[in-house]
Amino acid sequence: MKALIFAAGLGTRLRPLTDHQPKALVKVAGKPLLQHVIERVAAAGFEDITINIHHFGEQIIDFVESNHHFGLQVHISDERDLLLDTGGGVLQARQWLDGEEPFLVHNADILTSLDYNALYHYHLSEGSAVATVLAQQRTTQRYLLFDQQHRLRGWQNKRTGELLPPSLTTSLAQQLQPLAFGGVHVMSPSIFPLLEQYATTHGRQFSIIPFYISVCGNHLIRGYHPTLPYRWLDVGKLETLAEAERIYAQAGSTAAPDPA
Repeated sequence: MKALIFAAGLGTRLRPLTDHQPKALVKVAGKPLLQHVIERVAAAGFEDITINIHHFGEQIIDFVESNHHFGLQVHISDERDLLLDTGGGVLQARQWLDGEEPFLVHNADILTSLDYNALYHYHLSEGSAVATVLAQQRTTQRYLLFDQQHRLRGWQNKRTGELLPPSLTTSLAQQLQPLAFGGVHVMSPSIFPLLEQYATTHGRQFSIIPFYISVCGNHLIRGYHPTLPYRWLDVGKLETLAEAERIYAQAGSTAAPDPA
């Protein structure tokens, strides 16, 4: 199985730790974030992994090589010339992800005990889905909006009241379930022609969420909201880094800690 790990971010919320290293190599419990994610997805059976790079990208290349690719097939999607954001990053890595099977997409700054195989098989259970996203009940400003069949229907900024797509009315939005995006998705290769089409009008540097919103009316994008508890930490900011350090140190294990 294949996976893409986003490790190209600038890590501005983790400064000064990222002034001289990429965010993906910031350590939690003595181990870089990237290594935590690689080991978790590998344990779930993902053996063909693509990592995109930009900020101090050569350090990530050296890290992967010094660890003998962690015994996996590892590809580097090089964005050092231009950071392409999440949507453009998926499209840039197409040569390694395209094919007959869906692939996992995972932010390097998300540490979680989520059952990746359950997410993967949930995606497979609806063969027409182009993507399935981890959706969560947590407080944020921006929410994905899902109908009762867990189909993505729109997006809302709770602070400003902005709704997308433009055709989404306030009355309809109130009937939808607002859930936060969890930084983990599964995509089918059928998404690539849609990404290519989007890039022709928006350029090759674009975020995946606006893309999802633009296509969700005509293509099935599902939300995965597991009922079983799992640990989830966004370690892309300083205020959560200390929490992650404490949790992983207490776990005393190389694996993700048990759910809270």
